[in-house]
Amino acid sequence: MSAHEGEPHGAGLGQRLNWLRAGVLGANDGIVSVASLVVGVAGATTDNAALLTAGLAGLVGGAISMALGEYVSVSSQRDSERALISKEREELRTMPETELAELTTLYRERGLSEETARTVAEELTAHDALAAHLEVELGIDQDDLVNPWHAALSSAVAFTLGALLPLLAILLPPPAWRVPVTFVVVLFALAVTGTVAAKIGGSPPVRAAVRLVIGGGLALFATWLIGTLLGTTGVV
Repeated sequence: MSAHEGEPHGAGLGQRLNWLRAGVLGANDGIVSVASLVVGVAGATTDNAALLTAGLAGLVGGAISMALGEYVSVSSQRDSERALISKEREELRTMPETELAELTTLYRERGLSEETARTVAEELTAHDALAAHLEVELGIDQDDLVNPWHAALSSAVAFTLGALLPLLAILLPPPAWRVPVTFVVVLFALAVTGTVAAKIGGSPPVRAAVRLVIGGGLALFATWLIGTLLGTTGVV
């Protein structure tokens, strides 16, 4: 097996990673936000209708909010990338020699000799000048720009799937077991999403999972405590 076998290469990598990132973050948000909501309500009441209404409202509102936020964010990123591509294309048209010298300098800064850097810059310019400059100067692949619709859909679907987990966990068990079961299910799910997110980003999975579990546990406890106090005082 070669040293590079199994490494992510090829067209579409940026979009796939963006899709995965949006999906994992959406699932995590769905789990935490809806779990916190239904646990808070469960602390105040055991009424199934109230729990279902609160959970579905959180699910629908959260999924739309996540999709919209992801769409706006990724659209802004893509607009910026397109603007940079247009700027680079115009610079190549109006001052090709300056751009060639710039590309040569960039390869010199990467450790190539002056002669080799010039040769590489000239050959890449002859093949596809724009692609060469975008990759070396800006780290952009014009054929692999992020897609805001993909990110939005991924985020909304992932949020919905994540939200369904605590909703089912709070509704299916007997009233006395609802909150403990939801705590266990949610914290386990957060450990999984934290591990997956860390593997996608190349960071230590245990640390990421522990952070999410602690944060999620605090959110659940806080909302459950608020619901319990309000239910006890008869505010709800």
